[in-house]
Amino acid sequence: MKTPKISEAVIRRLPVYLRCLQMLQEMNIRTVSSYELGQKLDMNPAQIRKDLAYFGEFGRKGIGYEVVYLVEKIRQILKLDRHVNVALVGAGHLGIALSNYNRYTEEKLMIAAIFDTDPEKIGKHVGSLTIQHIDELETAVQELDIRIGMITVPAPYAQGVADRLVQAGVKGILNFAPVSLLVPPDVHLRSTDVTTELHALAYYIQE
Repeated sequence: MKTPKISEAVIRRLPVYLRCLQMLQEMNIRTVSSYELGQKLDMNPAQIRKDLAYFGEFGRKGIGYEVVYLVEKIRQILKLDRHVNVALVGAGHLGIALSNYNRYTEEKLMIAAIFDTDPEKIGKHVGSLTIQHIDELETAVQELDIRIGMITVPAPYAQGVADRLVQAGVKGILNFAPVSLLVPPDVHLRSTDVTTELHALAYYIQE
């Protein structure tokens, strides 16, 4: 029997479900229905049930989903139950702010190395990490088994950084530079452009 292909849209919604469920877990709520999740997330409960059903039968009729169990299962689906090391390239204000994620998260998805080209930044400490020269990128990716790269460099340098990450063996890239990047089909790319989002929001501002 052929396994159905999971769409990117479904994968993107799973972290949203996880975040909501983790909040419920912190509130000591033991069970939740798809209807209740839908209300909290402003989503169609049928869509939530369909998304989760791709990965198994997690709910029980008349009871709903056990929050702790579903949190565990979604973490497994997203591979958050194992250590995934991340490299951050660009130790500017944004890069440093993002690196502080390490200090507050209990997830196993962690920034394991930070890189830059500025001689004044090389060797400085960001939390428990030391900023390294980008020429050490390829070695660090192999030694630390880095699977994901984050790019927070100025736009003109972003493609070059992406190329180096790809060549080093990284299979996932999160790009914060305001530029479109080209990567091979087997590398998953996500881009976050704050300026573009602000421009789009400006359209809705009433006079």
